[in-house]
Amino acid sequence: MRWLNLVLLVLYPVSWFAPLMRAGLLPIFGLSEISVISGLQSLWKSDIFLALLVTLFALFAPMLKTIGLALVQFHLLDRKTMPVLNLMGKFAMADIFLVALYITLSKGMGLGTIETAWGLYLFTACILGSIILGAIEGRKKVRQIEHASESV
Repeated sequence: MRWLNLVLLVLYPVSWFAPLMRAGLLPIFGLSEISVISGLQSLWKSDIFLALLVTLFALFAPMLKTIGLALVQFHLLDRKTMPVLNLMGKFAMADIFLVALYITLSKGMGLGTIETAWGLYLFTACILGSIILGAIEGRKKVRQIEHASESV
């Protein structure tokens, strides 16, 4: 499990630069690829508060959670931090919800063309993998407590 978590430290940055979607006003003009990073660059120009939130949810929350979980797994951080780490993973999931909502709304308006791309699935898999790894690590604590109480 430790190594799967460490793989996320590599996959997250890949998913930030991977195309989440392809969007265009009309299909004949071609579609522009939008990634987490390119979306953030646009947000910083137009809405700084929203850019800060997305940066927190899309970049910092998942990485801090993954690093924190690795520290717990290698016994460098107390297991008592697990609830906070798991909450950080759930905050990261909010970013995926916003992207999915944006795609749904844009398709419903019929103003342009939007196609989901492989980066959205990679980013989603990273977030879900992190949540699952956190849940498994959290269960280890419960099993240790149960085992300790049976020994007494």
